[in-house]
Amino acid sequence: MKKSDLVEGIADAADLSKADAGRALDAFVGVVTKALQAGDTVTLTGFGTFAVRSRAARQGRNPQTGATIEISESKNPGFKAGKALKDAVN
Repeated sequence: MKKSDLVEGIADAADLSKADAGRALDAFVGVVTKALQAGDTVTLTGFGTFAVRSRAARQGRNPQTGATIEISESKNPGFKAGKALKDAVN
C-alpha cells in the first residue's frame, strides 16, 4: 500500500476529501516524528507503540577487504505492534 492508497482509504473511512485526509496523515507523521526526536514514545492503544531504539557501537567487517571497521552507536525508530493488531493479522 502506498501513501496515496492510504490517503484514499482514510478519506473513504472518515468521509473526508482526499486533500483533508492527506493533510491529516502528514500531520500525524509530523507529530510522531517530533515526539521521537524529543525521545518520547507514541502509544496507540490496540495498534502499537512507536519508540526510539538505541544500537550499541560494534565492530563489523568490510565485505570487500575483510578489514575490521568500527560501527558507531545509532538511534533508530521502531514499532511494536499491539495485541489487537496482532490478533487482527492472525
